[in-house]
Formats: sequence, structure tokens, C-alpha cells
Amino acid sequence: MAFFDQLQTETEEARNHLLSAPIISAVYEGRFNKETYIAFLDQAYHHVKHTTPLLMAAGARLPSRQARLLKTLSVYIQEEIGHDEWILNDLEALGCNREDFQYGPAPFYTRLMVSYLYDYIHRVNPVGILGMVQVLEGTSASLAPEVARLVQEKLNLPDSAMTYLTTHGELDQDHIVFFQKTVNRLDREEDRQAVIEVANHVYRIYGEVYRALPIPTVLPTSNSKENNLRAAS
Repeated sequence: MAFFDQLQTETEEARNHLLSAPIISAVYEGRFNKETYIAFLDQAYHHVKHTTPLLMAAGARLPSRQARLLKTLSVYIQEEIGHDEWILNDLEALGCNREDFQYGPAPFYTRLMVSYLYDYIHRVNPVGILGMVQVLEGTSASLAPEVARLVQEKLNLPDSAMTYLTTHGELDQDHIVFFQKTVNRLDREEDRQAVIEVANHVYRIYGEVYRALPIPTVLPTSNSKENNLRAAS
């Protein structure tokens, strides 16, 4: 069995934890609003801005036996630079003050996920960073294109407010093929297990990131047949 197939099998339960987050079905059912989308971009900004530094940190700590992964990581770094700016631009197009997000605090689970990845790179095995790639790019490739369409249509947003979702989703379709070839070349069991371990943990934490997003709740009123939307606490 190719390692990529093994990785898919051994992370299935954790991946399902992510994909079962209520926000995903809510989006497909149209149960979201502008505040939901802004909260998503806030979460995204605070992990995407660390993608390049994380990849650079992993590259700096690669053991000599995995030096050939430097070229792979450099490709990812070049592709990921500037994606955090896309998100800030989207927020600005939504009428938000970009500096509130750029310099504001990271949401808890996003901070937890980023901290876990830095810790793993420095204390365990930097090759494990490929587990993060599996989760974030795989999730984006499978969800982003359709989610972008639904969000833009429901909220009637301009293209300038959809840069991250639309562009990132398109790019990650190509990245998945590159990722498969990369992990299938891993020839040491300790490195393969590191990728599996990180992917499982990031799927779990990223699932909590999604669960922290507000979902509007439809509440009946006694005075009219109209429904009011209130963000779930």
C-alpha cells in the first residue's frame, strides 16, 4: 500500500471529527451569515499567517537523512507566501478594519493548533509538518470551491471579498497531487508515523476550530411569522 493511502486510512476517524463539525452542514443548508464568514476568516488568518514560518522552521530542523525534503518545503513556502494578506483583503472588502484582525488576538483553538505544530517541529520530528499539509490543503481542496460559491451567492459578496476561499481552493487541488508524491517517497517508519500523528492531532484541533464558529439559530417569534437570526453562543 502506498503511504498516502495508509495515511488516509489511519486518519479517517480524526478526519470525520473535522468533517462532522456542525458549521459544515450549516453552510450547505444556508444557515450562516456575514458574521459567520468573518469569524471563519479571523480563524483562518491566525493560522495561515504561521504557515510559512512553520514550514521554514521545519526546513531548518530537518535531519540530514531528509535533506531532500528541503526542496519540497521550499515549493510550499513559495506557494504560501502572501495568503494571509488575501484574508486581510477579504476582511477589508467586507467592511472590516484589517488591523483589528492583523494585530488582534488569535482565537483559542487556532492558537492551540499553531502552538502544537511549533512544539512538534522543535521537540519531536520536523517531518511531521507534512501532517499539517495533509489536513489543511486536503480540507481546502475538498470544501473550499463549493463553500466559496455558497457563501458568495447567499451573502451577495463581490469577488474582492472571496479571494482566500476561491484562490486557495483552486491552488490546493494541484497541491494534493504534489503532496501524494512527496509522502509516498518517505522511506523511514519514524517519519511516516510522525506525519500520521500530526495529521490526526491537527484534524482533531481543526475540528474544534470549526466548532467554534457561530451558527445563526432560527427562532420563532410570538408576534409575527418572521424569523429572527441570532448567533449561537
